[in-house]
Amino acid sequence: MLNSTLELIERRRSTRAYDPAPLTAGERETILHAALRAPTAGGMVLYTIVEVEEQALKDRLAVTCDDQPFIATAPWVLVFVADYRKWLDLFEASGCFELEGVTPRKAPGPGDLLLACSDALIAAQTAVIAAESLGIGSCYIGDVLENGEVHAELLGLPPYTLPIAMVCFGRPLKPQEPIPHFGEHLVHRNRYRRLEASELAEVATDLERLHAPHGLPPGVTSYPQAVYRRKFTSAYMDEMNRSVAWWLERWQDG
Repeated sequence: MLNSTLELIERRRSTRAYDPAPLTAGERETILHAALRAPTAGGMVLYTIVEVEEQALKDRLAVTCDDQPFIATAPWVLVFVADYRKWLDLFEASGCFELEGVTPRKAPGPGDLLLACSDALIAAQTAVIAAESLGIGSCYIGDVLENGEVHAELLGLPPYTLPIAMVCFGRPLKPQEPIPHFGEHLVHRNRYRRLEASELAEVATDLERLHAPHGLPPGVTSYPQAVYRRKFTSAYMDEMNRSVAWWLERWQDG
């Protein structure tokens, strides 16, 4: 039986066409307050939220984030940044590197990065659900990870930060139907297991049925083939992987 929260989650879908009306100050404050209520690793709040207010910056991000014009039309844009820079600055300002009996550690590692990414994404999803409860739609933009050198400059991101997600917010321009999902093969008990051939065939059939309205592009005969061509082997994924390697090297080298 669904309660109001579960009904909200059930109807939520990505919104890419927005009513141009801006969010009110109260709505923005409410969404940010909810995001800041999200759980974090060790209570360290290993993230920073960048509000993108300048139209010129939104216009630029619409191009650098894989040419998605709707980004420029979103009334409100937030970038969720995995952030250890602020803690390193706090450690230094607090004399942590001179503590007796402690081996100095002045750079975060890959574990620190993954914890920071988790914190930022949990906050982002909390903001998304809070927005939905106010009738405000949202869309995640993972492409902010692309063009790392450009986005680091545009957003003023120092070493030991990484923009793990950007989210566009706005009231849907028209009513939207929820997209059905399937989950039979997504939950494993106690241990991960690879799917058998018959189960993989079921997954492919389910995916094709869910995405049937869009049809299959020329040259492919199944939805997995379409995803392989359009996403896994695409030019933008080549750039995504190049750029993420740059972000990781930057994190490691400082």
